[in-house]
Amino acid sequence: MVTERRSQVITNLMLGGLVAFSTIGLAGCFIKPVPLTVDEVRSRITEDRAVLTQDQEPLSGPMDLYEAMARALKYNLDARVELMHKMLSQTQLDLSHYAMLPRLAANAGFDGRSNYAGGVAQSLLTGRRVLEPFTSAEKNIFSADLSLSWNVVDFGLSYIRAKQAADDVLIAEEERRRVANRIIQDVRAAYWRAVSAERILPSLKQLDEWVKDALDKAQAVQDEKLSAPMVPLQYRLDLLNTQRYIQQLFRELNTAKLQLAALINLPPGQEADIVLMVPERESTTLSLPSDMTVLEDRALEARPELKMIDYRRRINAHEAKAAILELMPSLNLVVGENYSSNKFLFNNHWAAYAARASWNLLNLFRYPARAKTIEAQDKVLHTQNLALSMAVMSQVHVGVAQVAHAKKEVSTAKLYHDTQSQITEQIRVAWRSSRVSEQAVLRERVAQVAAQLRYDAVEAELQTAWASLLAAIGEDVLPNNLTQEQRLSDLALQLRARWAKGKESIK
Repeated sequence: MVTERRSQVITNLMLGGLVAFSTIGLAGCFIKPVPLTVDEVRSRITEDRAVLTQDQEPLSGPMDLYEAMARALKYNLDARVELMHKMLSQTQLDLSHYAMLPRLAANAGFDGRSNYAGGVAQSLLTGRRVLEPFTSAEKNIFSADLSLSWNVVDFGLSYIRAKQAADDVLIAEEERRRVANRIIQDVRAAYWRAVSAERILPSLKQLDEWVKDALDKAQAVQDEKLSAPMVPLQYRLDLLNTQRYIQQLFRELNTAKLQLAALINLPPGQEADIVLMVPERESTTLSLPSDMTVLEDRALEARPELKMIDYRRRINAHEAKAAILELMPSLNLVVGENYSSNKFLFNNHWAAYAARASWNLLNLFRYPARAKTIEAQDKVLHTQNLALSMAVMSQVHVGVAQVAHAKKEVSTAKLYHDTQSQITEQIRVAWRSSRVSEQAVLRERVAQVAAQLRYDAVEAELQTAWASLLAAIGEDVLPNNLTQEQRLSDLALQLRARWAKGKESIK
């Protein structure tokens, strides 16, 4: 009687504890949204600012085009994101290898009750109890087992998933190449615009001072009424139009370094520290091939976008094999070692082994729909491949046409600049001998600066068109062994060699 009461008390306590635990759990389900605090946002900003330009090699001396490319590939955040995607795909591939291993499970448990679990026996013939109540288990039992299981179908599926993960790594690499080519294009265009600014800004500053001085003189002539009122006013209007044009050029050229600084991940406000190495003009060294078929074939072989579709089609083909494999019966092999503290057992330690087969027959009905889906996906990818192939060939032709047109523009701009420079010099000589007015000299000087700016602009457009052509044919400018630990100088040398090789390969 006492034992039964004690058992009832224990049971009531357990039920009460379970009810209390459930109440606490349900109360925890009612969670309200908690917005970020100002301190949390400021903490995030501080941390981000600390790591945005962390471990970057500082600028030291003039920066040439290839150092700018190297800085962009190494420090540009978009490029670093793609590098992280590749590393993530590689870790997922490494993780998928473990899925092919057998399952090794270790289990331990404790079972207890307030009294013994007993049993009786009953005759099937007479229905009478033939034995007194008995037990074969202790009230408290500790058990443990270590089992090794291996599913044949799961192993096959894991192998296929690992093959697909390997293709995902290759897709991430091709995506990284695509982003790198785009960044290189942007850096090349921004660099040549910044070089144009380096060439033009000193002349613009001198010209701006000259215009201001001429405006002061025109104002003095108007104040002293040394000529008819309309003459100084018209002269001032011409000067103000010139000043407005100069200010417009200042605005356009000053943003070039800002764009370049953003591409190489230089902190805002430090673009003034960039000193560019003004390169030789390359318009005469860029030549185009006579056979367009060669460039088309190279583009169709090397473009990252086409390779990405090829890998996706291969993944889809693996998915078809996985669908067939899932139709097979599943065979599971198990072997393990067991232990129980139950003293009523004759053998407390024993080895267990089993083989079990199962077959989900509903997979047979699901397979036709899944096979159609896989086939449709392959057709979509194949059509995308055809459309992209046509677009790639068109891009090659457009790229060649743009380079050819840009070369003609550079030749015309050079001739125009040289002619305008000679005219400006003749006007300046005439002004010194008081044969022409200062207004004529100023007008020709502005025309000379505009001609030089146009010359530099079309040279930058030629470089941009050349970079677009290399990207269109899939020229790989990304070193295979690029790492965050690689020195900028070594990376710049590799890029210089690759770019020179790409220039020669197009001829």
